[in-house]
Amino acid sequence: MEATARRGSGARTSADGASHVELPVVSNFTPAPFTVPVYDLMHRSGEMREHELDVAVPESFGNALIGIAEHAKMHLDVRLEALHDGILVSADVTTVATGECGRCLDAIELPVEVEFQELFAYSVDEAFDYTVVEDHIDLEPSVRDAVVLSLPFQPVCRPDCPGLDPETGERLADFPDRKPKEIVDPRWSALAGFQSTESDVVGESEKSDSAEREKRS
Repeated sequence: MEATARRGSGARTSADGASHVELPVVSNFTPAPFTVPVYDLMHRSGEMREHELDVAVPESFGNALIGIAEHAKMHLDVRLEALHDGILVSADVTTVATGECGRCLDAIELPVEVEFQELFAYSVDEAFDYTVVEDHIDLEPSVRDAVVLSLPFQPVCRPDCPGLDPETGERLADFPDRKPKEIVDPRWSALAGFQSTESDVVGESEKSDSAEREKRS
């Protein structure tokens, strides 16, 4: 059966005179919003290039209370430097995180400015976390790590946010004159009663000692 070459394939003749068809290598690489081409820097130590990216975040990421929303705008200033073993990336990331206050649950926005530096190696080696793939580097994992680590675990709408009323669930900031009642954990109620009884006993003992001293005087 005669083989038919696909577009881009080539035919070669071996030493025995037989004709062989070479099929092209099919790549599974698909450029993504955070990928940057580096073919012009590959194995050219000392070469440097600066790059700007304005990206709509493809999917949300963050922690339980705050994060970067899907389609949020993100700006990257990237410097690419070719080294003998890979591409050194230095980047400044600017975006806005959205979420809710950890005390009063109000919606909040938090400007985010972070920077990171990573080496994208030419070869696949366990010593390197990132590698150059098909003459491109994908900055998304590095961006996600840097941004998530910069986000507060307990974000607040303001440093002195009083939180919620433990009885009504209302925002205490809306009622500045209201003082929330102290709620005693039922697990400690028995101890509170014990402390109260002990205080009464001490008080009675002090009164008795005082009366005895007055009699002697």
